[in-house]
Amino acid sequence: MNTVIIQYNAGNIQSVLYALERLGVTATVTDNVEAIQAADKVIFPGVGEASTAMQYLKERGLDQVIKNLKQPVLGICLGMQLMCAYSEENDTQCLGIFEEQVKLFKPTEATIKVPQIGWNTIHNLKSDLFNGIKEDSFTYFVHGYYAALGNHTIATTNYVQPYSSALQKDNFYGVQFHPEKSAKVGEQIIQNFLNL
Repeated sequence: MNTVIIQYNAGNIQSVLYALERLGVTATVTDNVEAIQAADKVIFPGVGEASTAMQYLKERGLDQVIKNLKQPVLGICLGMQLMCAYSEENDTQCLGIFEEQVKLFKPTEATIKVPQIGWNTIHNLKSDLFNGIKEDSFTYFVHGYYAALGNHTIATTNYVQPYSSALQKDNFYGVQFHPEKSAKVGEQIIQNFLNL
């Protein structure tokens, strides 16, 4: 199986590579259009800031390439947020694959910290991405912006309010948490993606 990780100016690729290696999968990290289009599975990771990441994708024509992919695509963290319609982070128009909007957490209590860093549960699981995953399983999050609940929500998490911890539309999947840092649960989710 030919698995590609899209390389762009948003970090976190190494831990995704290690997670795939633990599953016996060697992935190619590239921003080459032909290599991305020819892959069986595409992973779109990301840790960083929305507007500079979108600018990088547009400058290389990768915004159009990603939107037109027909194979399974998995966006992780910022990758998922960039697949949404819009992000409040520096007023950024995103790829528009999912219609959900990305908003800044606005806690009503001083005890709630932003960004959310650490383990939290996922529930209302509705996709083959979660085969073998129990309701209220713990996954690892690091984010200050969230995707609102909407038509494409396939998992929900509560922090400040309920939000989309995973989205799906057609061949496009996105997770707000980091499956590569989410122990056995995350490993199973990555394996499920590879099995799609």
